[in-house]
Amino acid sequence: MLADGPPKVIDLATAAALFHGFSDPSRLAILRHLALGEHRVVDLTTQIGLAQSTVSQHLACLRGCGLVSSRVEGRATVYTLNHPHALMDLWSAAERLLGLTGDAVALCPTYGVASTTSGGEAS
Repeated sequence: MLADGPPKVIDLATAAALFHGFSDPSRLAILRHLALGEHRVVDLTTQIGLAQSTVSQHLACLRGCGLVSSRVEGRATVYTLNHPHALMDLWSAAERLLGLTGDAVALCPTYGVASTTSGGEAS
């Protein structure tokens, strides 16, 4: 995306779709658990405290973004990260950027913490 000249519109739309995968705290929690190793849906529901259907919906989003993959093992589906090293790089960059912006992200009227707790649309 950082080539000479302005980015193509499709590149921005693709990047926005990828970042949508990171736009929900539950999906971030799932990704953090998957960074520790592969998990079944039942493992994730226990660890995160969400309903099975909710975890499955989030996993479908993450799979659609290309961030996770699945395989069937007996009667269970096991999920794993597709690109764990790239995800760790992204988290490091996000932590660095959050450190530089301080509270600005949390205070954002559209996507900040207050907007997500007061019924605002964050994902």
